[in-house]
Amino acid sequence: MSRKQPENGPRNGKGNPAQGPRPVRIAGIQMDCRIGDIGGNLAAMDRWAREAAGRGANLLVFPECALTGYCFDDAAEARALAQPVPGPATEVLGNLCRELSIFAIFGLIELEGGRLFNSLAFVGPEGLVAPSYRKIHLPFLGLDRFTTPGDRPFAVHDTPLGRIGLNTCYDAGFPESARVLALLGADLIVLPTNWPPEAERFAEHGIATRAIENHVYYMAVDRVGEERGMRFIGRSRIVDPLGRILACAGANREEIILADMEPERARQKRVVRVPGKHIVDRINDRRPEFYGPIAAVPAPAAKPD
Repeated sequence: MSRKQPENGPRNGKGNPAQGPRPVRIAGIQMDCRIGDIGGNLAAMDRWAREAAGRGANLLVFPECALTGYCFDDAAEARALAQPVPGPATEVLGNLCRELSIFAIFGLIELEGGRLFNSLAFVGPEGLVAPSYRKIHLPFLGLDRFTTPGDRPFAVHDTPLGRIGLNTCYDAGFPESARVLALLGADLIVLPTNWPPEAERFAEHGIATRAIENHVYYMAVDRVGEERGMRFIGRSRIVDPLGRILACAGANREEIILADMEPERARQKRVVRVPGKHIVDRINDRRPEFYGPIAAVPAPAAKPD
């Protein structure tokens, strides 16, 4: 993709030599989505994007299924709202990114070859940044009861803002997901989500844990509101590579969270706490030869005679 930089973002990743690289301002849009109302959700995303860009944001992240809502009753209802990627929604959001000189990540239901995926689209000033990310781990809940598990490997996208990896909601509960993205060079892992009740403790502790154990920035962007009896818990947050909370949203209201990211911090995996006495490097200190059971694939069950 083009290396052209947004006007309010880093320029060629350098900035003023005396000051070092310029930070990248990242924004999470904690919004309430209307189920089945693609036009209304796109209009709301447009409003939020303009506000965030006006506050200096270079990258905007919207919740999982921001385009459509999540609590579908059957596959036919979800299929009626599904779109290809690229498609109408990515064109609309791509045009907005071009106008505002920003990048955006948002959730939608993707349709390909008759299959439905719970997907993320990543768009920028020149259109799609990468193929869609398709949620790999699916809980038995809402839309995910009717979608196909993701069929694309985890990937990190090298952009003018930094190296960005994508996960969705339940993916974060599997630490291998973030670790693979870190090994692929992610500076920032983005997690659009629709956290239901009982996810409060993961929001509070899990996101910081993923950031610390991989020494990356981590941004989880949830929604708020209620949909067909399911309440969403908010609590979006941005965490730095040391697990410190840079921005945190409340539980009930729509809002924008903003933080400045310095990609080089995430790339310096060797953390010197006390020179010569206490040094931590959670990537290069790994012992993969002992991790075999993690990647072991169980044999298929024997078929009955």
